[in-house]
Amino acid sequence: MKIAIIPARKGSKRIKNKNIKLFFGKPIIYWSIKAAKDSKLFDKIIVSTDCKIIANIANKFGAETPFVRPKNLSGDIVNVDKVIKHALLWYKKKDIFFDKACCIYPTAPFLSKEIIRNGLKLIQDNKKLFSFTVTPFPHPIERSFKIKKDGSIIPKFKNNEKKRSQFFEVLYHDIGQIYWGTSEAFLKEKNIFAKNSSAIYIPRHLAHDINTIEEWKTAELVFKALKINK
Repeated sequence: MKIAIIPARKGSKRIKNKNIKLFFGKPIIYWSIKAAKDSKLFDKIIVSTDCKIIANIANKFGAETPFVRPKNLSGDIVNVDKVIKHALLWYKKKDIFFDKACCIYPTAPFLSKEIIRNGLKLIQDNKKLFSFTVTPFPHPIERSFKIKKDGSIIPKFKNNEKKRSQFFEVLYHDIGQIYWGTSEAFLKEKNIFAKNSSAIYIPRHLAHDINTIEEWKTAELVFKALKINK
């Protein structure tokens, strides 16, 4: 059995009511629920939340909210792996077991059924504990620099200023769309960002951090363009 767990707590410091704010005419969490349903992989799709409003919206779009997420798991600094572990343990106490779980972020409108299916396939084919979505950095991080308060520039890495960008290794970063894993690995809180994981490659035009209003507007414009041109 497989379960999709969407962590969506109330409150957001940078974007008010971020998890249910309208994105292209729908609460943004709708798109995550839709992708999970479209994949047709899950025996259960649940939203782990501490908010009745989020729960009601999740239920409306076909997700379950079987419990209220505890306060100690609803703060700003709580790692999502603990939220996944809590949900799996909740079902385990009811003698319901899942062999694999997929954490799907509530603000992932570019997520598709194909990405979700690919993530599961990577775990199965490569015999890994986890898989998660990644995209390449748009520019070599070896050429990054800091800007001091007085405006002066300090290179982060020395002797890279004059190197051509094509000579640097391509590096990737997690984009926070999904984390597939075996239930056992989630319960044991194994490290996701390690050799036991496979990377689900996502092209940059489908990889959007949505943490500010500016990023939200940019993502919505790209989303709209993709829908029109599809």
